[in-house]
Amino acid sequence: MKRTVPIIITALGGFVLIIAYFIPRTQGWGETAAIWFDVLASIAFILGGGNLLKIHLKKISDQNSGWGYSAITITAFLFTLFVGLGKIGVNPNIQYPDFAWSGSYRTIGSPFWWLYEYAFKPLTATMFAMLAFYVASAAFRAFRAKNIEAILLLGTAFIILLGRTFAGVLLTSWLPDWLVGLKLENLTVTIMKVFNTAGNRAIMIGIALGIASTSLKVLLGVDRTYLGGGED
Repeated sequence: MKRTVPIIITALGGFVLIIAYFIPRTQGWGETAAIWFDVLASIAFILGGGNLLKIHLKKISDQNSGWGYSAITITAFLFTLFVGLGKIGVNPNIQYPDFAWSGSYRTIGSPFWWLYEYAFKPLTATMFAMLAFYVASAAFRAFRAKNIEAILLLGTAFIILLGRTFAGVLLTSWLPDWLVGLKLENLTVTIMKVFNTAGNRAIMIGIALGIASTSLKVLLGVDRTYLGGGED
C-alpha cells in the first residue's frame, strides 16, 4: 500500500493532465486535478514546516555546531508564519470593511510586505553577491587555455566582456564602415543573437526531451525514486 497506491495516484494524475491538455472536452478533468494538486501542495507545506522544526529543534537540543543559526531560522520562520497567517497590520478590503481579515497579507506597507522587501530580498541579494566570488573563481579555472574548447570559451568571453564596455567600443571605432560587423559592440550582439541563441535552443531541446522521458518513466512506474526507496 505504501508504494502501489502512490504510483497509481501519480500515474492517474499525470495521464489525466496529458489527456486534458490535448482533448478540449476533457479540460475540466485537468482543472479538477489541479485543485487536488493544490490540496496536496498545502499538505506538503505543512509537512515541510514540521520537518524544518524537527531538524532545527533537535540541533538546538543537542547543542550541535551552528545551533545558533538554527535558533535564528526557527525564530524567523515562526514570526513570519504568525504575521502572514494572522494578517497582522493588514487593513480590511474596501469591499468588506467589516471583516478585519478580508485584506491581502501582501498589501504594500503591511508587516508581511515589509519583511519580504526589507529582510528577505536583501538577504537573497547578499547571498547572490557572495556567490559572485565563487563564479569568478570557477570562471578563472574554466578560462585557462589548455585546449581548443577552452581557447574558444576564453576568446568568446573576452569579446563579450570587452564589447559591453566603453573601452571596447573605442578599440574598434577606427574600423571603416565596410567592416562594421567586426566592431566589438556589433560582434558582441552577433555572438549573443546567433551563437548563444543556437546553444540555448539546443540545451532547451535536450532538457525538454529529458523531461519527457523522465516523466514517462515516472508515470509508467519505472522510476520510483520519488518514493524514497530506490528503484525497487
